Amino acid sequence: MDGERDDELEEFATRMFDLARAGETEALRAYVVAGVPADLTNGRGDTLLMLAAYHGHAPTVRMLAELGADPGRPNDRGQTPLAGAVFKKEPEVVKALLEAGADPKTGNPSAIDTARMFGVEDWLT
Repeated sequence: MDGERDDELEEFATRMFDLARAGETEALRAYVVAGVPADLTNGRGDTLLMLAAYHGHAPTVRMLAELGADPGRPNDRGQTPLAGAVFKKEPEVVKALLEAGADPKTGNPSAIDTARMFGVEDWLT
């Protein structure tokens, strides 16, 4: 019975991460408002916000931050959503994360280092 419940929970969490990757802002909002943790994290330490940022969904990033997700929370490799958004060349996501309070100096590599690497330092000002 416990194994069946674990499978159901894993399937549900996978759906939440898929909504974040796809930028399904309103569907994901409904789940977070209903009690899904805004900082739900997968096995690699990626949060819903990290996945939304990495896949270029600024509205989803804004919504998650507004509902309490930490815009600077690194994954298990020390990567932050902001550095990921710079790496993926997503200026609107970068702006959303900065507005939500993400620190460009944190992470490994930091968003500042990543921006220098790609010549987009002006995105962080």
